[in-house]
Amino acid sequence: MDQPIGVIDSGVGGLTVARELMRQLPKEEIIYLGDTIRCPYGPRPESEIVQFTLEMVDFLIKKQIKLLVIACNTATAFTLDLLKEKLDIPVIGVIQPGARAAIKVTKTKRVAVIGTEGTIKSQAYPKALKQISSKLSVSDLACPAFVSLVESGNYSEEKIKKVVHESLAPLKSQQGLDTLILGCTHYPIIADQIQAEMGSQVQIISSGAETAREVSTILSYQQLGYKGDRFPTHRFYTTGDPDLFKQIANQWMDDPVDSVKNVVIDQTKNK
Repeated sequence: MDQPIGVIDSGVGGLTVARELMRQLPKEEIIYLGDTIRCPYGPRPESEIVQFTLEMVDFLIKKQIKLLVIACNTATAFTLDLLKEKLDIPVIGVIQPGARAAIKVTKTKRVAVIGTEGTIKSQAYPKALKQISSKLSVSDLACPAFVSLVESGNYSEEKIKKVVHESLAPLKSQQGLDTLILGCTHYPIIADQIQAEMGSQVQIISSGAETAREVSTILSYQQLGYKGDRFPTHRFYTTGDPDLFKQIANQWMDDPVDSVKNVVIDQTKNK
């Protein structure tokens, strides 16, 4: 089916998911919208998160997407069920794929999750993990400073190391912890520093690759995949500064991001 896959996020973090989609589904066109002007979503009340997410979805639906990926853990936690009911296209979040990936690798059954305040407060990851395996011991920790750090585009090694060290201190004393879920799609951008802080005995899990595999499976099962042969042109939109978005994207994506467009999304329709 010659229609694009839509990807939404509160900012640039969802590029970590978009990159995996492009790697695993190289013929599919991606339309990405990052709500950078209102990022982060984590500290916001649920009503705002729902409203902002619906506004982004309305924008992408007008682009005639065939499948929606909510590449934001906070938005997934609060809107996945709503959007599945509201839309007549497949909707995929990042929490269930991340939980499944963690369960595959943990040996000690001791798993930790780091995320935004909203994701941690929702308890979406512990619920998803325990639903799959009740034998797990799950701890969680909000790391709000990570999103602001990533969105700033300031990737000074010294600054990142300091913020990561201070934020993860509560997890360092946990005995037997062998798996850490990056419960925010911004966090993989600083995954190397997180890994260095936690040590090689801890397996770091990012939901991007697992989410892309789920998208691939659904496209195949529902016969929605693109059948031709092409090098697709992906489209990137942001509600914030397109130059900063492009700068960050080109530090992270495999292929150059040549154009990013600024959009003003409808802030009245879903109120």
